[in-house]
Amino acid sequence: MTRTILLAGTMLAGLASVAQADTLRLLTWGGYAPEDVVAKFEEETGHTVEVTKSNNEEMIAKLRATGGGGFDLAQPSQDRIMGPQMEFGIYKPIDVSKLKKELFIPSMLDATMGNTTVNGDVYGVPHVWGTSGLVMNTAEAGDTVKDYTDLCAPEVAGKVSYRLKRPTLIGFAFAMGEDPFAAYGDEAKYAEIMGKVEAKLIECKENVKTYWGGGDELMNLLRSGEVTASMAWDTGGWKLNDDNADLTFVAPASGALGWIDTFVLPAKGQADDVAYEWINFVMQPEVAAMITAAAGNFTASAGADEFAEDSLKAKYQASFPQEAIDNIKWYPPVPAGLETIEGEVLDRVQAAN
Repeated sequence: MTRTILLAGTMLAGLASVAQADTLRLLTWGGYAPEDVVAKFEEETGHTVEVTKSNNEEMIAKLRATGGGGFDLAQPSQDRIMGPQMEFGIYKPIDVSKLKKELFIPSMLDATMGNTTVNGDVYGVPHVWGTSGLVMNTAEAGDTVKDYTDLCAPEVAGKVSYRLKRPTLIGFAFAMGEDPFAAYGDEAKYAEIMGKVEAKLIECKENVKTYWGGGDELMNLLRSGEVTASMAWDTGGWKLNDDNADLTFVAPASGALGWIDTFVLPAKGQADDVAYEWINFVMQPEVAAMITAAAGNFTASAGADEFAEDSLKAKYQASFPQEAIDNIKWYPPVPAGLETIEGEVLDRVQAAN
């Protein structure tokens, strides 16, 4: 009798494991797994997708807290892979042979794989990419705001906004004539640069209407006229431009900051095969275009731009003449330890009077 109960319990546990393996627990950004794409995947594969929306900081925190458990596929930016993996071991290597490499833009796939390789193993492949820079009301800000540090100009006092996150630190550093990426291998030099940025951001506090936390908050601030210039993503500016021709994204003089959000396998994920199926599914050009329509950003899917809306292509070309594209500063992997320096700087800026 006891043996029968134990056997039944084992069978139930096995069935639960199978059911779990058929469910993809996806930790991602808003717009990267739109409902129509999820429905299409579930219909074609029979799998279930559970979507948890997040951001870089939260993704790393969630995976650190569980040692890489709780999710089967996550989408941190490519500069958030090498450092966290070396420090915390929260990811598992990707078996590139299970990917349909022909679906990816070759140069972007090669670059991302190179930037996410740790001890010979690849931990990330590219999905969505874009830039952050300046979003402004050109009718009100005029020619005053051309670079990040111009947000501190007296002409826009009390009408600017940005996040207290690392893109602001990096952007201000470049606008101040520094090269923070070149200092990634020199912690003392990086701390010195961040110290200069900290002083500038504290000096600039009187210009700040508010530090925005989410995209919807910033969009409302710009639409209402409370804010006339801000640091933000290109897609935010393009969406605002649909409603108000004076609101648009502008590439800063020192260069927009380019990012790539990836696919990574959490260390304790339980549905690797489903994760690979999802990656290959969403990188198909037609499906990738559905994600571009939802998120507003282009993907690393080869040929997906052919399916993008003409209006989005036009906005992109207006914001990015060739010289601005050539000047994009692409985020390299963040070495272990630098985020501690950044976090301390941001805390002091937040606390400063």
